[in-house]
Amino acid sequence: MAGRRQPGTASRARPAARGETVRSPPGGTPNYITPAGYKKLTAEFDFLRATKRPEVVSALGDAAAEGDRSENAEYIYRKRQLRQIDGRLRFLSKRMDFVQVVDPLDQKRRDRVFFGATVRVEDQDGGSHVYRIVGVDEIEGTSGAISWQSPTGRALLGKEPGDTVVVRWHAGTRELTVIDIDYL
Repeated sequence: MAGRRQPGTASRARPAARGETVRSPPGGTPNYITPAGYKKLTAEFDFLRATKRPEVVSALGDAAAEGDRSENAEYIYRKRQLRQIDGRLRFLSKRMDFVQVVDPLDQKRRDRVFFGATVRVEDQDGGSHVYRIVGVDEIEGTSGAISWQSPTGRALLGKEPGDTVVVRWHAGTRELTVIDIDYL
């Protein structure tokens, strides 16, 4: 399953560094991401590595210089904070190792829903909703950014305006009709 891509998508993998071998993602599921999502991940990684971690290391050094570390709340707090930052850096690094950046603007077929599409749907009650199909690292429920692997995202993939899908929701099922598709 490695190397399998969503049909109709234009993608480019993160370029491998010199001497680095490109590995398949665990489980064979590609980690698609939009350029904006990739930029957000790299900005968080760079901020943590270049700014936040050095600040915490400095504060940890100051706390350690105060003496008895076993009862020093500041020292204990900074050690915990440093572990959290290092854990997040490891997580982001592993996520970025397997990303495939997919630019919605490069999409040739704009008549169907593919990764990166902004889709306006109407539910069975006549309510209008807008979803943007993005990668798992970009999900934001308040803005309507849903994963292409979510039940709604999977149901909408490949559909065109006028198509109706039935989606499983937490409270049963819903019928959604595709009204409009845009690739911003």
